[in-house]
Amino acid sequence: MNYNTERGRLEMTEYGRNVQRMVEYLLSIEDDKKRNEQAKIVIELMGQLNPHLKNVEDFRHKLWDHIIIMSDFKLVVDSPYPVPDKETIFAKPERIPYPQSEFKHRHYGKNIETLIKKANEMEDAQKRQEFAEVIGNYMKLVHTNWNNETVNNQVIMDDLERMSGGKLKLGDETNLDLLAREKRHTGGFQQRDGERSGGGGKRRPGKGGDRSGGGGQQRHNKNFKPRHNKKP
Repeated sequence: MNYNTERGRLEMTEYGRNVQRMVEYLLSIEDDKKRNEQAKIVIELMGQLNPHLKNVEDFRHKLWDHIIIMSDFKLVVDSPYPVPDKETIFAKPERIPYPQSEFKHRHYGKNIETLIKKANEMEDAQKRQEFAEVIGNYMKLVHTNWNNETVNNQVIMDDLERMSGGKLKLGDETNLDLLAREKRHTGGFQQRDGERSGGGGKRRPGKGGDRSGGGGQQRHNKNFKPRHNKKP
């Protein structure tokens, strides 16, 4: 029995081994005209086996590139598109260096350093102080989300002063709960009204509001007399 491990390597597994054999057969055809005709037939078959490629822009160009790749760039045909280069296709991209920086208070995030630096560069003292309060609000919100617990305002003030090099200081009267309060009011932490009851929140009287199955209004009517079925 011939196992796949004993067979040749498939360049593109999505087309299967039969298409790979067809491409290998194209390499054995010496007549250029016949080779081009057979290559077009193989291209049509490849398009039928992968109909999702039709949604790709210029999918026929992609099919011609694939047949060249499957032949290990040895197939010589009159392709309507530029023949791909092996070195260009399999070239390794340049490595992108990962930014390395020492940041002690990582739970505040990297952007907090940018905000503090921008605040330190402000010349207007009043604007700098207002911006510092905004930064303090954001720091407390992030700290609460990260640790999932309430944090003392003095901790936020000390961290802000330390991270800004002593240039940004907040007073004890500063309110650092504005952002957290807005998030609670918008439903970030608390469940909205009516969600537990299935979306309605309130029940309409007389329509399922009573356990008796819809007779909520009749039960409180003084002139209501229950009907009794008389036996014949």
